[in-house]
Amino acid sequence: MDRPRLLISSRNYSSWSLRGFLLCHLAGLKVEVEAVNLDDPAVRAELLLQSSSIRIPCLLMDGLRIWDTTAIAETLNERFPEARMLPADPAARARCRSIAGEMHAGFQALRASLPMNLRAHRPGFRIWSGPRADIERILSIWRECQGHWGGPWLMGQHPTVADAMYAPVVTRFLTYDVRLDGAPGAYARTIMEWAPMAEWVAAAQEEPEPPIHELEVDAEF
Repeated sequence: MDRPRLLISSRNYSSWSLRGFLLCHLAGLKVEVEAVNLDDPAVRAELLLQSSSIRIPCLLMDGLRIWDTTAIAETLNERFPEARMLPADPAARARCRSIAGEMHAGFQALRASLPMNLRAHRPGFRIWSGPRADIERILSIWRECQGHWGGPWLMGQHPTVADAMYAPVVTRFLTYDVRLDGAPGAYARTIMEWAPMAEWVAAAQEEPEPPIHELEVDAEF
C-alpha cells in the first residue's frame, strides 16, 4: 500500500499547509510531504488570499483526495479515533469544534495584514485596528480555554484539532512582535516546543524557494 502523501505549497508562508501537517501528526499518520509548484497561478492565488477556495493542503490516502483542513481533520478523526484528536468530553468537544471553526472561517484582517512568514522577524511592527481586534479575540480564546481546561494545550493535557488550527497564529505573533504575557505566552511556548512544529520550522528555514515579495511585509506596512 502506498504511503499517504500530503501536498503542501510553502512551509514558510502557508499556514494551511502547516495545519494539515499538524493534523496528520495528531492522528499518528506518517505522510510523505510533497511541495507543489509555487509558480502555479492557483497556488499563488491561495497563498495571497486571492482565491475563494483553498485546495492545498491535500491529503492523498487510500485512494481518497481530501482537501480543506476541516475535511482533513474530520476524516482523520473518523479513521483514527484512538488518537483523540477531539476531546472525549462533549462540552470540551463542542468548544474545540467551535473555536477551530472560528479560526477556519474568520480573522480575515489578521490573515491579510500579518501573513505567515517563518523566516522573518519584524520588531516594532505597526498593527492597525482591524488585525488588532482579531488578535484580542484570539488571545481571549486562549485565556478562556486554558483557564477552563487548565492547559498547557487549549483543551487540557493533550493537543487537539484546536491546537493544530491555532498553531500558525503563534508564529504570526512571534514574527510581528505581538506581546504575549501570561497564559498566551505560555501557550505560545507550548506550541513552538511541540515536536512537529519544531520539525516544520526547521524545514522552512532550509526551504529553497525564493521570497514571495507580496508576503514580505515590513514594519511600515
